[in-house]
Amino acid sequence: MGQARRIITWALVIFVFYTIITSPTRAADLVQVGFTGISNAAKAVGTFMTSLIK
Repeated sequence: MGQARRIITWALVIFVFYTIITSPTRAADLVQVGFTGISNAAKAVGTFMTSLIK
């Protein structure tokens, strides 16, 4: 099980580097989408917590 996890982790790391090297613009777009999603989720949690206090 540990060996399979190590192989999958390395495959994922290699895939990420390959994607960044071959298409940096697309990789930047994906990172931006990810951070936008995290930001929206944090805002939603903040709004929810604020509504609990009121």
